[in-house]
Amino acid sequence: MIWTTTIWPIVFAIHILCAVIWVGGMFFALLVLRPSLGVLEPAERLQLHSQVFRRFFLVIWHVMPLALISGFAMLLGLLGGFANAGWSINLMMLLGLIMAALFLVVFFGPWARVRYGTDPVRAADSIRRLVMVNLILGLITVCVAAIGRW
Repeated sequence: MIWTTTIWPIVFAIHILCAVIWVGGMFFALLVLRPSLGVLEPAERLQLHSQVFRRFFLVIWHVMPLALISGFAMLLGLLGGFANAGWSINLMMLLGLIMAALFLVVFFGPWARVRYGTDPVRAADSIRRLVMVNLILGLITVCVAAIGRW
């Protein structure tokens, strides 16, 4: 069947692209953009952060579900479920679900406080800490993916 042999590389590519966008975006935001904002006044910094968060979170609302759906599709469609998957696939799934949950915590918690102007400075700091945790989880997930292939 041509469909089954051509669909999985596409699903895998979507999965990898989503992971790269998500983890790479967090890396850029925390280790490149944030330190560079020190040249701005606090009010300008918060305004720019708000714009960056708004755009980045919009992107993540698209790539996070695609990453999870494509991961589950490959897990179920190619491997037949968790029992047939190796430790690395199971760990990637766990880490991906934790990362998704953390994103939801950020979006509906501190990001909502930034949007509604309820202590936005402290909320932005909470976002930074939670995104740092998510970045670490994402980097671990990438390492697990690479190591698990061997």
